[in-house]
Amino acid sequence: MPRKPNTELRRQQIVDGLLRTIAAQGYTGATIQAIASASGLAPGLVHYHFRDKREILVTLVEQLGAYAASRFQARAAVAANARERLRAYIDARLAYGSDANPDAVAAWVMIGAEAVREPDVREIYQRAVRQEIALIRRLLRAYLLECGKRVHKLDAFAAGLLAFVEGVFVLASNARTLVPTGFAADMAAAWVERYVAAELPVAGHAVAGKKTVRQKSKGGQR
Repeated sequence: MPRKPNTELRRQQIVDGLLRTIAAQGYTGATIQAIASASGLAPGLVHYHFRDKREILVTLVEQLGAYAASRFQARAAVAANARERLRAYIDARLAYGSDANPDAVAAWVMIGAEAVREPDVREIYQRAVRQEIALIRRLLRAYLLECGKRVHKLDAFAAGLLAFVEGVFVLASNARTLVPTGFAADMAAAWVERYVAAELPVAGHAVAGKKTVRQKSKGGQR
């Protein structure tokens, strides 16, 4: 089937063209003509491979999610415990590295900005954010339990960490020279550590350092 590789190549060119166009001009400025120009293709080819701009955006967001997931998985593969897996997530989102892609970050910031006023973009954006929060919740829950801490504020904790990540993305895209280089990952990790340390332990547990010690309860009371 000789046509399939060429089709995949053309589709990827178009998605990459949308990424570059959004990063430079926003979603509104990403007309089919602009996407075609950034892709090095004729507008007719864009229409041939995608129904409309929204379909290209869905594919782009899926690819941005896959890129973020691959960064996390590569770092989490060597994690020995919940604490290290959470740090792997933080580094995957906020630390520099050979796999960093500033255009992807800029495109995601623009997608978030367009979600404020474009219902179609908002739906796609919220779907991706929902998946991200679910991942953060799992990682935070595992670490809190590993430390013998309560998880009753988990939703707020997860939302706070995601807000930090998204805020760093905005600064990295719009004001990189105004913030210290490479500050974000260590700051996020320190914030998480302090939050976890301040949380109350699960009833019947006392936490000393990183170890959880089971305490005997008196009269079965909490």
